[in-house]
Amino acid sequence: MFGNLGGGELFLILIIVLVLFGPKKIPEIAQGIGKGMREFKKALKDVEDDISLTDKNETPKNGTSQKS
Repeated sequence: MFGNLGGGELFLILIIVLVLFGPKKIPEIAQGIGKGMREFKKALKDVEDDISLTDKNETPKNGTSQKS
């Protein structure tokens, strides 16, 4: 997942992030990332639903419509 990063490198990155942002700001950042991911997944699901509805409503090649 992290490529060639070992435990020491990950620990060093964690310490640097903690020093740069502080312990109070990190949960806010994580919460913002979580909200963004939820919105992205919701939008992706909406697009997939629209595509599947479009596929169901397409007319077959013989020219008859599936709509009733």
